Amino acid sequence: MKTNIELVATITAMPARSAWRRGVKAYALEMIEGVEGGFAQVTLLNGAENWRAYSYGGCALIYDADIAERLCAPGEYAKTRQGGRAPNSRETWLDVQARALAQASTLIARVSKEGSK
Repeated sequence: MKTNIELVATITAMPARSAWRRGVKAYALEMIEGVEGGFAQVTLLNGAENWRAYSYGGCALIYDADIAERLCAPGEYAKTRQGGRAPNSRETWLDVQARALAQASTLIARVSKEGSK
């Protein structure tokens, strides 16, 4: 298993061509920073039941504008009026953040396992 420093270096070096991927990487790096030792999903969730509860519980960004700025391309960010409008008809910004957090968790797990081969 990789150390926190190795995980940070590996994830930082990964290419991220879209705003979404850059945002997922940022969440992954923040999660790694807040955890010592193993990276089981239970540990990353920090007591939350799932990523939606984590997001709605204030364990990550809490303002719509901040979430939109992290996960949207500049055109999308402007279209949603800097997070003032819902991202789509089915989700809130906290739901979108929960999806990104789940992907960040998966990224951490994948990178962690690569080191153990």
